[in-house]
Amino acid sequence: MAKIKVVVVDDSALVRSLLTEIINRQHDMVCIGAASDPLVAREMIRELNPDVITLDVEMPRMDGLEFLSRLMRLRPMPVVMVSTLTEQGAEITLRALEMGAVDFVAKPRIGVSSGLNELAGDIVDKIRVAAAAHVKRLPGGPAPSAAPVASGAPAAPRAPLPRVSTEKIICIGSSTGGTEAIREVLVPMPADAPAIVITQHMPPGFTTSFANRLDSLCRIRVAEARDGERILPGHAYIAPGGRQFRIDRSGSNYVAVVEDTEPVNRHRPSVEVLFKSAARILGPNALGIMLTGMGADGAQAMREMKDAGSYNYVQDEASCVVFGMPRMAIQHGAAHEVLPLNQIAPAVLARLANAPAGVRHRI
Repeated sequence: MAKIKVVVVDDSALVRSLLTEIINRQHDMVCIGAASDPLVAREMIRELNPDVITLDVEMPRMDGLEFLSRLMRLRPMPVVMVSTLTEQGAEITLRALEMGAVDFVAKPRIGVSSGLNELAGDIVDKIRVAAAAHVKRLPGGPAPSAAPVASGAPAAPRAPLPRVSTEKIICIGSSTGGTEAIREVLVPMPADAPAIVITQHMPPGFTTSFANRLDSLCRIRVAEARDGERILPGHAYIAPGGRQFRIDRSGSNYVAVVEDTEPVNRHRPSVEVLFKSAARILGPNALGIMLTGMGADGAQAMREMKDAGSYNYVQDEASCVVFGMPRMAIQHGAAHEVLPLNQIAPAVLARLANAPAGVRHRI
């Protein structure tokens, strides 16, 4: 079997050396080049034709975002960003994911050598996933700025959702490719949408920026979930990185539970934890959505949601960056409908309004 060919792009000689060593220790991949800046990397890519690039965010001569933008317009290929654990690093990384990067690794600001070696398993797993990911060409035009820009098109007039929709809760699970998939589901949601609870696999330090970015783009309010707060219509709650998030009941109210419990399916936050609580607490008041991601996290729990009366949507393979989690949900018999990403929000809103929503692939 051919090895995954990787080019490392980083201005730090130490990081280049560490990543090269980590990659070359693997039986199924090889580092075929290491570049100190994007201009060197550009020539290396032309000559060596790598399968995956690891790309530092902050570099001389041309920053990582500008290089990524040019790359995804002219020669799209799988990119894993190497970011820093800072607020600015998180915002830039989210912009990179929007521009087509498959995933990211958050390197520590101090103790880089030991930190990257501790993350070695995570790094090579993400390179493997990236090598098999569906990468799309970025539309032409100027390189996007780092600031989020909301859609300028006004929303079409819409009748208010019926009151029954306020009793529902939409539950979303995702991983690789999920930040942009979640955005596409949330942006069309009206201000009176049901409450939405979300688990996206993400490390600590990134979910705050992710929630703030979505809040600036959406008509609903979006924030990290806080332990004990009421879950209300017109709001979306995102599992904080590094903590588990589930739903519970307090009297007649639904509340968020955020806790420092063990990883589940190697993940914290885990989709399994959120979806199991939805099956137990919400039953038929849940609407489940499984979006792009690697692995099987949440698949069994989504089937439990279905058995408890939830109606479930799963993203189709063609629109996924990685079809792992959706595929496993389908194999577990958890899906009622398998839809392209851009049809999921309209289908959910149509169901809430008790109206048809076009052609669907029924399971």
